[in-house]
Amino acid sequence: MLTKISVSELFNEIDYDITLMDGQLTYLHAQNGFGKSTVMRLVYNILRGNLEDVRMVPFKRLDLYFDDGSDLIVENHNQELTVQMSKNELEEPMDEDDLTAIMDCVYIGPERMYLPDGMGHLVPSIEIYMKELSDSIRQAIADSELDPEYDDGKDYSDADLEQMFKNAEAKVNFIRQAGFQPTIPSGYRFPPNRYEIGENKAKYRRLALAMKKYVDRYYRFAESIVVYLDIVNTLYVNKTVEINDKGFPQAKMDRSGTIIPISKFSSGEKQILIMFYLLLFKANNGSLVIVDEPEVSLHVSWQQQLGKYIGDVARIREMQVIISTHSPSVIHDDWDKTVELCAARTN
Repeated sequence: MLTKISVSELFNEIDYDITLMDGQLTYLHAQNGFGKSTVMRLVYNILRGNLEDVRMVPFKRLDLYFDDGSDLIVENHNQELTVQMSKNELEEPMDEDDLTAIMDCVYIGPERMYLPDGMGHLVPSIEIYMKELSDSIRQAIADSELDPEYDDGKDYSDADLEQMFKNAEAKVNFIRQAGFQPTIPSGYRFPPNRYEIGENKAKYRRLALAMKKYVDRYYRFAESIVVYLDIVNTLYVNKTVEINDKGFPQAKMDRSGTIIPISKFSSGEKQILIMFYLLLFKANNGSLVIVDEPEVSLHVSWQQQLGKYIGDVARIREMQVIISTHSPSVIHDDWDKTVELCAARTN
């Protein structure tokens, strides 16, 4: 976990020492023009190994401190970088591959509404993300057959198999909420009782292991879908987002049932879909996630609820999240988790 960010002579004149909260969520608060977005992009680009982007920012030194006692040191001498990891008084040079292995990092920036298409144009990111989500859901729907050949080589008692089926049943019931489920082969009862397991142990052992493999493959994805829909539908007013029978996200007006294409959503509604899509589907467990200016296009009432839902996702996924904002409404009641970005001017 990242514990502290220190930068000296940012823009050749500002020093920052930013001690992060001892928990999963830290707010970084500052007025416009204090360089908070620059610092956040530096952290992201360093941890992603994007050193060409790092060298173009004027600063003298940036340190990232971690909870294992290590310190990643980046020095910029007229766009010539020196990067090394310091631990136990030993210093080791780091290259791009070394940096990306430190920890996963996802940056959700204020320009999140558009993405480059690789041909010099910008396209709406909501179209790309919703297509990605739809493709993944359709793949999960199509991949319903269980693998009868899977075997982990372990020995299981009847009681073990019965418990495996109970666990699988609970998780499959949850997965169904995401719009897909495994196909139980004919001739099998799911879940079987202890007598059926005892009478056909080899047969039900194969089914139990196949179900476990399926659940391991799809439970996290299903959880992401369920949490995603729960969050956006709690925030949205007068409409409900759902997954249609073709696996594509769509919205219905609550009273009339009129289908509203997501492309016709307001800017603020799209912002919610984009931010939580990136949090839930792009960030791995244990990642550092930087959310920069989440307040863009959002009503104050939504800004005040963001921290709660982002914090909930952080806990579910054991992620560390830094929310960089100049909006007091985003912080709302969480000032005890807030670092005020106060610049110390370099002499």
